[in-house]
Amino acid sequence: MPPTPLRSADEIRQAAVLLPKGCYFEDFEPGRVFEHHWGRTLTESDNSFFSTMTVHFNPIYFNQEHAQSLGYERCPVNPYLVFNLVFGLSTEDLSELGGAFLGVDDMVFEQPVYPGDTLVARSTVVDRRNSSSRKDQGIVTWHTEGLRKGQRVIHFRRTNLVLRKNAA
Repeated sequence: MPPTPLRSADEIRQAAVLLPKGCYFEDFEPGRVFEHHWGRTLTESDNSFFSTMTVHFNPIYFNQEHAQSLGYERCPVNPYLVFNLVFGLSTEDLSELGGAFLGVDDMVFEQPVYPGDTLVARSTVVDRRNSSSRKDQGIVTWHTEGLRKGQRVIHFRRTNLVLRKNAA
């Protein structure tokens, strides 16, 4: 069988089918649960790179002897990397369509995460309300949890402006 001929970038773009992603304000019924797909395994390199790039030079994240002297089995993953990872896992379902990020509240780191751990995320719609200043958007709050083997390691509430269907 002969190999498939290479296609130009223009041919690929023309053949591409855009799939809708994200949800609108009306899709976020309080109580609805989103089991975010993918998950991500954290590595020692992720931890070192993130801690270095954010100038977070706490030796607990890169000095095993220091971490063990504080009671850790080995260097834990920087908790702000854990937060960013879990937050990122939730964006496709919750805020892919855009809208201003309004903040995070009540963040709790429950357990240390170690290189080699795989995290998944789950979010529950907590509240949805109209925006008084932006008629084409509403305000949604979710409770997002980061889980390792079914056990929660982090959780927080996040709020975004979310586009309404009739404004799309």
